[in-house]
Amino acid sequence: MLFSELGLSAELLRAVSEQGYSQPTPIQAQAIPIVLEGKDVLAGAQTGTGKTAGFTLPLLQRLSAHKPAGGRRPVRALVLTPTRELAAQVGESVNTYGKHLPIKSGIIFGGVNINPQISMLRKGVDILVATPGRLLDHVQQRTLDLSQVEILVLDEADRMLDMGFIHDIRKVLALLPKQRQNLLFSATFSNEIKQLADGLLNKPTLIEVARRNTASERVEQVVHLVDKNRKRELLSYLIGSGNWRQVLVFTRTKHGANRLAQQLEMDGLTAAAIHGNKSQGARTKALADFKKGAVRVLVATDIAARGLDIDQLPHVVNFELPNVPEDYVHRIGRTGRAGNEGEAVSLVCVDEHKLLRDIEHLLKRDVPKVAINGFEPDPSIRAEPIQNGRGGGNGRRTGNASGQRRNASSQNRRPGGNRTARPGGNREGASGERRDSRPGGREGNRPSGNRDSRPSGNRDGRPGANRDSRPSGNRDSRPSGNRDNRSQGAQRRAGGQKARSNSSRSSWGTTA
Repeated sequence: MLFSELGLSAELLRAVSEQGYSQPTPIQAQAIPIVLEGKDVLAGAQTGTGKTAGFTLPLLQRLSAHKPAGGRRPVRALVLTPTRELAAQVGESVNTYGKHLPIKSGIIFGGVNINPQISMLRKGVDILVATPGRLLDHVQQRTLDLSQVEILVLDEADRMLDMGFIHDIRKVLALLPKQRQNLLFSATFSNEIKQLADGLLNKPTLIEVARRNTASERVEQVVHLVDKNRKRELLSYLIGSGNWRQVLVFTRTKHGANRLAQQLEMDGLTAAAIHGNKSQGARTKALADFKKGAVRVLVATDIAARGLDIDQLPHVVNFELPNVPEDYVHRIGRTGRAGNEGEAVSLVCVDEHKLLRDIEHLLKRDVPKVAINGFEPDPSIRAEPIQNGRGGGNGRRTGNASGQRRNASSQNRRPGGNRTARPGGNREGASGERRDSRPGGREGNRPSGNRDSRPSGNRDGRPGANRDSRPSGNRDSRPSGNRDNRSQGAQRRAGGQKARSNSSRSSWGTTA
């Protein structure tokens, strides 16, 4: 089948041809005619199958077929994505295929200045690609009107549920016209996805071009068993001995991504890390450097890597296995895309054997285990509990269609309750960008955990002289988290008052 047989306009066929495409992928061949008919769609397709063009092309054609009345362009198509990177990728696809059409589009996401987005929305756009949190920020500030949306697309809906976006999605749905076309795309079909689809879609056409929760057939998978403390050494060896020029490495936590990138740099490998705590500028630069070959190794967390579109990426490495088996499928789906070959390597220590069994159960196959000479694991080492990263230790998804959010993990809190001011919009693994990206938000103006920045004396109007007998400047030396348990300290201070001057006692007052 050719693109010319799908009923697309001459302008769209020209844009497709300019990209070097003549034949649609299976998801494109099935989805495009159905979307052109105005029907709702529930589509299951792995990453790298061309699903973005599968909804972008017919969406552009439907909007260009009729133009709204004069005045500012209303938003007529809304595409929701879970991450900034995926939003940018979809926005680029809209611009690429719609360049010969009188259609305007825009992208909004958190972690960046909201003012340019406001200016763009005031000028008007036909197609808006957005992350849910920043979208609702604009709604709250009355800079966005969704009352004329004709087509809604939920891209990678499974990841949006994983990230706890269900509350935000429901808020967005309440703002849209009831009469509209709905398209839901998901790499996996969980019960939560089915529940969301039941409440969203109207007699949808089901499209599934890949077996549920399966890895690409073109990805060669292998497991290297190795001790945990030798993983980094083995990774450097594999990259060097195999002369890998471009490799995407997954870690379980943001801190682990930073640390591994630094260690690889010390090994002489150019490396960069991307995760939710990185600014959008830093993430964009790291990805650009990786694509052009200036960075050899890109270390990423699951959510930050979602939506990365890297042509012909040859190698993906699971430095740490994910807690959720489906995330393994998402990870290795970064390679072996669009008919290309790819290799997925997993470095597995004894602590991760159960996670590996869960993954193999999902895949319904064993992943080959290959020993590397000199890196054989020590059989005397026993398994230890895995420090929880995203998803918790039990491997279950906590974001679901019933409205439960994923709780913020304890790794994001410092001892003693010092809550750090995080970069705007980077609530990785929680509910996305919305709260932190909002100016003047709940914690946006708090000091970043530095309790010593408060005045060191005269609390509650007490004379500072009466505290000189205490060790100065060592408030942080107290045990963290026990600020309210001061009974012993109170007794010591009560005893110390007897030795104080009369003027000091009169300043503190007397007890009955």
